[in-house]
Amino acid sequence: MATLRVPDVVPSPVEDAEQLRKAFEGWGTNEALIISILTHRNAAQRKLIQQAYAETYGEELLKSLDKELSSEFERAVLLWTLVPAERDAFLANEATKRFTSSNKVLLEIATTRSSHDLLLVKQAYHARFKKSLEEDVAYHTSGDLRKLLVPLLSTYRYEGDEISVPLAKKEAKILHEKISDKAYNDEELIRILSTRSKAQLNATLNHYNNEFGNAINKDLKADKDDEFLLLLRQTIKSLTVPEKYFEKVLRLAINKLGTDEGALTRVVTTRAEVDLHRIKQEYHRRNSVPLDQAIVKDTSGDYEKFLVELVGHGDA
Repeated sequence: MATLRVPDVVPSPVEDAEQLRKAFEGWGTNEALIISILTHRNAAQRKLIQQAYAETYGEELLKSLDKELSSEFERAVLLWTLVPAERDAFLANEATKRFTSSNKVLLEIATTRSSHDLLLVKQAYHARFKKSLEEDVAYHTSGDLRKLLVPLLSTYRYEGDEISVPLAKKEAKILHEKISDKAYNDEELIRILSTRSKAQLNATLNHYNNEFGNAINKDLKADKDDEFLLLLRQTIKSLTVPEKYFEKVLRLAINKLGTDEGALTRVVTTRAEVDLHRIKQEYHRRNSVPLDQAIVKDTSGDYEKFLVELVGHGDA
């Protein structure tokens, strides 16, 4: 369930493009107008606005936005304006670069997108970077991390609800054996996590819990500082309960020590049209404060206004 609020009557893409152009002209930029248009258009509408803008003004909308805006507000608007597959391709490429390297972001894209959406990300990656996402990730990683990340990005999981109970029992036992032996990088463990449907994995992990008396992620906490174990736990959480995974990312991003704007922007822009409603409910339940209030308290200016417009108020 998405959280994005699109008006009943939407202006034509040409009209929206004209209004955005007006926002860029004259003395200073009209940020409020940019926010009011872009935060209330879905991905298909934003794509049409980009096309209309380029045809009318001979310049890419993203280039104009880049010239007119700055800092965290600029990044949020640019990420949001991109269609989802291109946005994820950009984020994934950034995550393979030396100074913006993030295995966590690569894993997030691999595990929380649908099979079809992940395929679109890989196609967008080819088109933009003239390479495959898998080859960049394989080059950027090594050892156990490569062993986990490349299969997760290469897979095309079944999306249906059908499950096999005997298989769940059998594979719960395999997972328990490997984890008991501390064989965390075992190819059978990685095979199960990287190929089974999300419904089948949920069944397997429920059986693991019932049969062995512990949630699998509790058993994977042997070494809290081990990056591979941390990413294994993230894989399991984001594949099976993505709203809990994203709630934790937001909770860590909005904290007393300072805001992680990168994580906050990424979650809001990538989930606003997917499952932000559920993430907001989880955030409120876990932190006793609505997400929009937490954002208002921790951010300011146009960046704050933009995020709050995308998030909406309260749990609605």
